[in-house]
Amino acid sequence: MPKSPYEFTAGNTLDTPRSDLPELMAALAADVRRLDYTPDGVARLLGPAASAALSRDQIIPALLAADRAVRRNEANAALAAVVRLWLLAEPQPKETLDAALPGLGADGLLELRLVESVPGSGLLAAKSDFRPYGWDANEDGSGGAELWVASDLAAHQQEGVLRHDHVLGIGQASTTLVQTTIRRHTERALDLGTGCGIQTFHLLHHCEHVTATDISARALAFTRFNILLNAEALSVDPDRLEDRVSLRRGSLLDPVAGEEFGLVVSNPPFVITPRSAGEDVSGQFTYRDGGLPGDDIVASLVAGLPGVLAPGGTAQMLGNWEVAAGAQWQERPSAWVRPGTDAWFIQREQVGPEQYAETWLQDASEGRDRQHYRQAYAAYLADFESRNVEGIGFGMVWLRRPQRPGQETVSRFEEIGYPIEQPVGPHLGAAVERMDWLAAHSLEDAHLLVAEDVTEERHQRPGAEHPGVILLRQGAGLRRTNLLSTELAGFVSACDGDLTAGQIAGALEALLGGGMAGEDGFDAGSFRGGLLTDVANLVRDGFLIPAAG
Repeated sequence: MPKSPYEFTAGNTLDTPRSDLPELMAALAADVRRLDYTPDGVARLLGPAASAALSRDQIIPALLAADRAVRRNEANAALAAVVRLWLLAEPQPKETLDAALPGLGADGLLELRLVESVPGSGLLAAKSDFRPYGWDANEDGSGGAELWVASDLAAHQQEGVLRHDHVLGIGQASTTLVQTTIRRHTERALDLGTGCGIQTFHLLHHCEHVTATDISARALAFTRFNILLNAEALSVDPDRLEDRVSLRRGSLLDPVAGEEFGLVVSNPPFVITPRSAGEDVSGQFTYRDGGLPGDDIVASLVAGLPGVLAPGGTAQMLGNWEVAAGAQWQERPSAWVRPGTDAWFIQREQVGPEQYAETWLQDASEGRDRQHYRQAYAAYLADFESRNVEGIGFGMVWLRRPQRPGQETVSRFEEIGYPIEQPVGPHLGAAVERMDWLAAHSLEDAHLLVAEDVTEERHQRPGAEHPGVILLRQGAGLRRTNLLSTELAGFVSACDGDLTAGQIAGALEALLGGGMAGEDGFDAGSFRGGLLTDVANLVRDGFLIPAAG
């Protein structure tokens, strides 16, 4: 494959860890592995309460827990020192780090630019966040990983406002996308807006080649460091990185124009921030601000991503969208979808302009300067008011290019604000398979079963002859609840795989309509059609599943 003009290969970019020192990187990996600097190892050291507090960016409980762990057993001192240095941003004596990381030593940390000297103190402070990350193996033992990931220090680990070219670490949005992604083997995948590389790590476990793009050179430098540091776990040959990964610097889809991918994932800079005439791009936070007015960056990606998908290829991303006063939330995003594209949007949350402004001003620690906070908050509200925005939605987007032109497309917009099972990706994948099954098969001829996680609830007034409410609930996946009519409840109760859907519908038609034949109020055709439409929705949502065979 010819080299792209957007290709990024620098291993010594200023203010990021160096990825051009393989011997020191190997020594670092060996040291932290020996220390058990892993998610489980850190959790054992700190205990559940302090670990939970740390996940909320509260470091004091973790500092106290680390001290207790060392007092309890001096053998914990080395791991505690590393945890204090990188996770809790507490400077450490040089000799302490020499003892904790004997293969690399403090001088090696300095050369890799993972730490820096604190003037006049004899201490070394974290220059980057560097933390363990991993995921469990599949039931067959395949697919797990144990990694270490570098990024910029987060807001709670440093003073002042974040730098505008800040490279975000492993956060809630990135892990949400990881959990949402439908995993399948793919020849070529694209990680658009890679940041520190977390999506690429997962893609490398089920894709032959990954192209990772970002507008930020610092982000690509962090990703390069992280991939090479974890090369063995990611099945990457450090001397032939390009065989499995292409790092490209550029905006949005520019670096991959004219190419096609079987899978695209993106956690783009979707945050809606006020724009001003003539503003300098250096004033934007590159990890979150797309540089376009309103939600235009998400709109442009939803419209443009199908153009880089191979036939049958899919794209999954996170995004924000504006909700105008008096409008339904789906009106705006539905207008972005290119004709001939399958689309499924799930809105997970909707907030008002005030809460939105507070969230993102806090995210970048912009509240530490009272006057700046006041001006920035006012700018957010004025920006939303200028477009008559009363709400901002957040959610998940799935897009697909149909295998063949002219196929009937999926268009699905729904709101799910309650907790769902994680990871939800396998359940979304199963839902897509059911949608495809419905498009390819006659429901009338199908033998259906009630899914294993489904339960039924009936509610009625004391003394009533019949229930007033019948609910079907899912215990897994998207955990939907469906309100059933009496006839639909009867249909579901008969789904044991013996009769076809058409036969069950016919029996209910005869049972409920036999006594009203020829009378006004019962139309057999409408009854049957409406019932089977409701049944198709239950299949689509996973309450009913086709019987095997």
